[in-house]
Amino acid sequence: MRRFWKEVALEQSTHGLGILLDGRALKTPKRNALSLPTQALADAVMQEWIDVGEMIDPLQMPLTGFANAAVDHVTPDRAGFAAAIAAYGESDAFCYRAEPDEPLAPRQAEVWDPWLDWAQTRYDVSFRRIAGVLHQPQPEATLEKLRMAVSARGTFELAAMAKLAHLAGSLVAVLALVERAGSPEELWQAVCLEELWQEANWGADYWAQKNRADREAEYMSAAHFLDLLRG
Repeated sequence: MRRFWKEVALEQSTHGLGILLDGRALKTPKRNALSLPTQALADAVMQEWIDVGEMIDPLQMPLTGFANAAVDHVTPDRAGFAAAIAAYGESDAFCYRAEPDEPLAPRQAEVWDPWLDWAQTRYDVSFRRIAGVLHQPQPEATLEKLRMAVSARGTFELAAMAKLAHLAGSLVAVLALVERAGSPEELWQAVCLEELWQEANWGADYWAQKNRADREAEYMSAAHFLDLLRG
């Protein structure tokens, strides 16, 4: 779709801040009102629309995409959305390790154990650390507390958390980012530990690196969205 507007502005409403394109309110893809909860987020979304060139490219507008998802998808089924995110705790990537005699195992323990220790203290839970890839259940009390932690987050937060969980495969990593227990950069390094280990030992593959770079860009956009929600 071609750019059809000249001026972009903000409009205050009872529910938040909206975007005006030539004086007309911007709607979500499902034609809902797009109301943004913080000035920082509204300014950033507005800038995405200001920066549009001749053609609209949604890939260059990730903040708008997360905001649309919050309104169109999270709001109608908030409980279901939260449950899908919390489900990543059932097979959290940080809990699945190489066999103890494999060289990767000590590195996984070094990088991942501090994050699990943080979550155990923060949420009063315990995790089973599992050697191998076969699924083993986590304690139900742990899963219930993690569900509560996810459900407590705001609608717009959940929109970003869903993308983060998909990219990270670790609910612990997502919660650590949401609660600012670590920076996006160090958590991304933790999430990519096994990929980076393979590259260090067996060499880099161009397409694997490109794929990781693309995923990292999405991850950082979601992390930035969370920061903007804090104002």
